[in-house]
Amino acid sequence: QVGAKQPTVAANWLTDVDGEEIPAGAAAVHGISTEKAHAEGVDLRLAVEEILGALTQVILSGIPVVAMNARYDLTLLDREAQRYGFQPLADAIVIDPFVIDKQVDRYRSGKRTLTALCQHYDVRLDAAHSADADAVAACRVAWRQATRYPQLATMTLDELHAAQIGWAAEQAASLQEHFRQTRPDAVVEGAWPLIPRQREMTS
Repeated sequence: QVGAKQPTVAANWLTDVDGEEIPAGAAAVHGISTEKAHAEGVDLRLAVEEILGALTQVILSGIPVVAMNARYDLTLLDREAQRYGFQPLADAIVIDPFVIDKQVDRYRSGKRTLTALCQHYDVRLDAAHSADADAVAACRVAWRQATRYPQLATMTLDELHAAQIGWAAEQAASLQEHFRQTRPDAVVEGAWPLIPRQREMTS
């Protein structure tokens, strides 16, 4: 948790990845090898349960969830909850710096990774690709976006959440149109903040 004149509270979970292998490319980014995860990680089921519990407590307190590229992380968490038979995450107000940045500065060239956004919005990023450091940085990017673009600051949280649903859909449609210039069958998912389960099951 970040802001509200309270101390920053961050948490990390290292899991055993349920015995799976971590690709070498991913390990090179975040520094966690398959061997380290298997040796030091907690049971994945337990970690999923604890993460769901922590987020649920935040959501029920009325605090928005900030997630960079929320569609990926929240969908992944939702599917893991489903796999282990846990209740899905409660409906949350989500703030996604990735979606917001593409909306407010759509013609800016260059990458829109968290590292790139931190540089663009002058946010310090300590220990990049550490989950807790990335989460704190995403919160600070969202705050900088609200201070830089007054139209964001004047929205209620409900209005901002609803706006992002539309923005994400428009962004996906635009990217899909671009891809189809060379790949006529290209499909870009537009659902946000997560992909509904029923859509995945029927596709």
